[in-house]
Amino acid sequence: MFAINHAATALIIKRKFPAARMFWLLISVQLVEFLWVIFNFIGIEQTSTNAEVIYLGDIHLHSLSFSHSVLASLLLGLTAYLVLRYLIKERSLALPFSLGVMSHIVLDLLTHAKDIPLTFFPGSMKLGSQLYPLHPYIAFSVELLYGVFCWYYFKGSKPLLLIILLFNIANFTTFSPDIIGLEQYFANNPLLLVSVIGFQIILTLVLVGYYSRKSPFIAKELAVNN
Repeated sequence: MFAINHAATALIIKRKFPAARMFWLLISVQLVEFLWVIFNFIGIEQTSTNAEVIYLGDIHLHSLSFSHSVLASLLLGLTAYLVLRYLIKERSLALPFSLGVMSHIVLDLLTHAKDIPLTFFPGSMKLGSQLYPLHPYIAFSVELLYGVFCWYYFKGSKPLLLIILLFNIANFTTFSPDIIGLEQYFANNPLLLVSVIGFQIILTLVLVGYYSRKSPFIAKELAVNN
């Protein structure tokens, strides 16, 4: 899924675990993607783009073994749980943070091409629904509806809903083979793509974090804590 909808996942987790700080929940849902950005820049993982990029099907994630494999995500989530619960003694954060980490792969499996490895070992089976390359408009609808559901479940503010809608709509041309947008500049320039995704991750986390504080649910919690 795209950055805004991973960020929106933190809303669901916050609603279920109100004692967990929103900042750390936002980090948890995008920890896997932060690793992907870093690994691409240092060459551990690779992304390529076609000579012409019209939509998602022209972007290829060749190597995701260490950031996005199912096994790596489970191990990362488990490690986070053990460290937070037993080493740092943040028991109220341990479970929601680990769930946030593992949520990333679950959501990517719902939309990605078959590029998510089961393990980080060579020749591992690759998984994915194939919505991005084969059914991009369905993928867009799934992402948009999921983002709105996160907002609804959280009982968020109208500005927060607007942020989720605007970022999803801004991504529409990337899903559409019929409308060429800014994604055309990613052609033969995968590190530009990685950079843009990294920027979008940070921006969406900041905005979702800020506007989530304006919801009645968070406002009530802040009033109790103060």
